[in-house]
Amino acid sequence: MEQENFKSGFVSIIGRTNVGKSTLINSLVGEKIAIMTNKPQTTRTAIKAIVNRKNSQIIIIDTPGIHKPKTKLGKTMNETAFEVAEEVDVILFLIEATSKEIGPGDRRILEKIKESDKKTILVINKIDLVKKEELLALIKLYSTEYDFVGVLPISAIKQDSNEIVLDEIEKNLKVGPAFYDTEEYTDQTMRQLVEETIREKALKLLDEEIPHGLYVEVEKMKTSKSRTDNKPFYNIEATIYCLRDSHKGIIIGKGGQMLKKIGIYARQDLENMFGMKINLKTWVKVKQDWQDTDQIIKRFKPNY
Repeated sequence: MEQENFKSGFVSIIGRTNVGKSTLINSLVGEKIAIMTNKPQTTRTAIKAIVNRKNSQIIIIDTPGIHKPKTKLGKTMNETAFEVAEEVDVILFLIEATSKEIGPGDRRILEKIKESDKKTILVINKIDLVKKEELLALIKLYSTEYDFVGVLPISAIKQDSNEIVLDEIEKNLKVGPAFYDTEEYTDQTMRQLVEETIREKALKLLDEEIPHGLYVEVEKMKTSKSRTDNKPFYNIEATIYCLRDSHKGIIIGKGGQMLKKIGIYARQDLENMFGMKINLKTWVKVKQDWQDTDQIIKRFKPNY
């Protein structure tokens, strides 16, 4: 039986690229939901993370960072972030404490927030990098722009920030039932988690040479049983698509070493995630202009 004052609702994290949205969402849910790299525009679609608390269920949606788009993919990523913000109960607007002014990206987000007139919590990340006077000036600057229901200075990499953020969210939700089973922590399929994990390892290992010109597609994923100990394991086959032949060579690496390294790191993460052995095979193929191909871009549009 549902308790009388139980709360639930949807929350969107919105902000410019590389402000720490994925780090924050993973920290809040206590599981790895969104991939993390030091490269901008890592998140491409809306990812739901489910936080189950004693008196509430909070569904937090990580969205792509707002940026100046150069492709259909970039345009879709921006649209996704703003569309999600219109559908939720509360918005978490994440900015960096090091900001001295409201830049074009944050200004655009602010205008969308004003249009939506949603309950919005201003979350100021990376406060360990600034002095108290600078932080107070930034709070004053943003507070003159919008009537935020809360202003939270945090450091997303520190665990003590989690309860502060979750308490503020819960305070601003309405009474309602849980939308998901309390054992769930994301709406992503296992296939999507595999694809994103492989992409994360590629982004981390490939430096700046191939920043966002690749995507991953799982071709085969099924369980088998080991002949030696009869324990189940996953057989996974995936293709990494890139834009150019020169990129393909870099991803594979000399003697196939780079692709092997990507596979090893991805497999380690996936075995921890799924709790069983993984047999992972990866290939690299060239698919020119995939970032402007409607059939592929559809994969990155949110499903409500």
